[in-house]
Amino acid sequence: MTAISVSRLSKRFGTTQALSDVSLSIGTGEMVALIGASGSGKSTLIRHLAGLETGEGDASRVEIFGTLAQAAGRVAPGARKVRGDVSVIFQQFNLVSRLSVLTNVLIGTLGRIPRWRGTLGLFRWLERQEAHTALARVGIGQTGAQRASTLSGGQQQRAAIARTLVQRARILLADEPIASLDPASARRVMDVLSDVNRADGITVLVSLHQVEYARRYFARTIAMRDGRIVFDGPSAALTNDFLSELYGSASEELVLPDAPAADEADRREPARQPRKAALEAV
Repeated sequence: MTAISVSRLSKRFGTTQALSDVSLSIGTGEMVALIGASGSGKSTLIRHLAGLETGEGDASRVEIFGTLAQAAGRVAPGARKVRGDVSVIFQQFNLVSRLSVLTNVLIGTLGRIPRWRGTLGLFRWLERQEAHTALARVGIGQTGAQRASTLSGGQQQRAAIARTLVQRARILLADEPIASLDPASARRVMDVLSDVNRADGITVLVSLHQVEYARRYFARTIAMRDGRIVFDGPSAALTNDFLSELYGSASEELVLPDAPAADEADRREPARQPRKAALEAV
């Protein structure tokens, strides 16, 4: 089954053409990287997939698991049905800093519990157990009672992933989730995303600013430039020379010095390292 289907999607903000006739398809259970220099349209595309923006033009369509989410610039009647299937994590983590880590994760249940219970923070024992399990799953099970503001950046991002698990989303959209993290924390977050994709079958689309992570963790990469898709294929093809052809001088923004492409085994099996090492606290 196709998890995400986009057809002829365009979007303009003032004089800026943010998306231009974008079409793509992502299968259920795929893990796909979305790369591009600043202003290429990555975040705008993710916002459309999450239902936070509507496109333009009579031919534009976004479908989630075969259900129409938006068409011709309007939210479709079926959008509400699939909203709970899609979770988004952002570079800014989007945790409520004054609340406990556990409560932030429990926010993932709000789409399926009565509104009055969510408003009053009345979560049942089984819901709390699910949140504890999710925190342990991402390697920060000991942090549940802490205020979210006390976590490091990498830990906060993993708490956001735990919230996705509690939401029981079938699609995880991550918009620059590691852009503000140090390399060690970034790798731990990517290891968790890879594990969630492989073990749970969750479809994962991650926008990245630097291509080395796409090479190592993703079999497939979609590259954008000026609101258009300019490449959709195997990550192994994204050599530095090829990136220079696609982006010209802007390719320097995507490639860190001395960051060669990973070999085929690393690209296909990014999380074969021991789980304890991959998930230990930042």
